[in-house]
Amino acid sequence: MIQYFKNVWSGLSSTFLGMYITFKHLFVKKVTIQYPDQRFTLPDNARNRLKLEMERCNGCNSCVVACPVNCITLETVRVSPEDPHQEVHHNGNPRKMWVTRYEIDFAKCCYCGLCTQACPSDAIQHTQEYEYSSYKREDLYYKFQTLSPDQVAEKHRMYAELKAKDKPAKAEGATEEKKAKPEEKKEKEQ
Repeated sequence: MIQYFKNVWSGLSSTFLGMYITFKHLFVKKVTIQYPDQRFTLPDNARNRLKLEMERCNGCNSCVVACPVNCITLETVRVSPEDPHQEVHHNGNPRKMWVTRYEIDFAKCCYCGLCTQACPSDAIQHTQEYEYSSYKREDLYYKFQTLSPDQVAEKHRMYAELKAKDKPAKAEGATEEKKAKPEEKKEKEQ
């Protein structure tokens, strides 16, 4: 019989304790925000989606090398001196490389920030945007290139022509060096 009253007292006391806590929090300022309408302010150094400024990118490949999960794909082609569309970087230096392909697979990205630290021109930065979930992985594959496929083909063609012109000149220079080397050896022997 005593056990029965202990159980009744335990049930009532735990119920009243729960109701006391509920009523206490009923009149306190709420900490929950209504998410889609209200958002917390993110710190300035938050590591979220990456943004690339193509006019700042010099195609140095340091972000690709720094990435631990290989989510960045970068392809470049050298600028030909005969190129009529030569650009100037943001710092005033002439462009040496055309970025023909720059892609980031955000499904692989771990948002570590190593690519942003490795970039010498600060072309790649983290943004404050973090809402870009998707149902398909293909939607998380971002392409940042600014050149059209026709322009890419033209840049490759111009660089191939430049290499073809330079090849005979290098071959002539190499034969002249070979001719000069035996003469130098004879002079050293004497």
